[in-house]
Amino acid sequence: MIGDVLEEATGAMTTRPSAGWWRRLLRRPVAVVGLVVLTVLVLAALFAPLLTPYSPAPTLSRAVLAEARQGPSWQHPFGTDKLGRDQLTRVLYGLRVSLVVGVGVALVSVVVGVAIGAWAGWRRGWVDAVLMRITDLFLVVPGLVVLLIVASNPEPTFFGWFALPPATGVVGMVLIISALGWMPMARIVRGEFLSLREREFVDASVTSGAGGVRIVVTHLLPNVIGPIVVFATLAVGCAILEESVLSFLGAGIQPPAVSLGQMISDAEDTVGTSLSYLILYPGLVLFALVLAVNLVGDGLRDALDPKADR
Repeated sequence: MIGDVLEEATGAMTTRPSAGWWRRLLRRPVAVVGLVVLTVLVLAALFAPLLTPYSPAPTLSRAVLAEARQGPSWQHPFGTDKLGRDQLTRVLYGLRVSLVVGVGVALVSVVVGVAIGAWAGWRRGWVDAVLMRITDLFLVVPGLVVLLIVASNPEPTFFGWFALPPATGVVGMVLIISALGWMPMARIVRGEFLSLREREFVDASVTSGAGGVRIVVTHLLPNVIGPIVVFATLAVGCAILEESVLSFLGAGIQPPAVSLGQMISDAEDTVGTSLSYLILYPGLVLFALVLAVNLVGDGLRDALDPKADR
């Protein structure tokens, strides 16, 4: 009898929140627009070498420099910069960096946040107290200040114990932003676990002899997939903005790599001039990317909500 109760309860809890979520998402026009824009941008970044014949960081030869400061044309749809480099090419490759940083930060933040939040919510007691105090400690750290300090150190180490990837590279950027962004995920998962562990299907699992790890992985985590997916989606947009801000301040991705924030920083003195297209196109692509990610995140939040009006 306990097995029947467990199967029925877990089946209802784990399948209902996600059943038909894709159809509910497609019924939201704003989310669909965001999904289409995001898909186009991702495909453009992935197939950048096929979409443009130019290099994002060409050798500055006489021929390249002769193409400098040309406005948008059929040959250069986004124009060329002050050194003759094709702006469309640099925007596409900068979009790649932004997407890699955004997705990387979201994945690392989710893994760390879910692990800590699940452990705290399931174990409760002193384990919960210690982990939440550590979470609170990270929450009060001024993220931008820490990012700027770490990014200004060309050879960072963890208190001298071992070397870290420099924050001016993609891997280092992902790690440092993730280290300062996992806390909301931990708090969300911890709150959900504290509520779910009081449900009947958890009691039935314990009574049937299931271990803690099995209960967490099989029965509790599937019930927080909705909040996890929504957080991951919104974390992508936040990470992209943070990377762009750091690059704009000169503490982000460094040449010869290219990022959208770096391009905007290089063109900040062109506002109001004939070269304003140098800041316009990277800014518009960055705006469209972050807006699309957030629209998709909002749509997923509604589509995955089991209490939402169908």
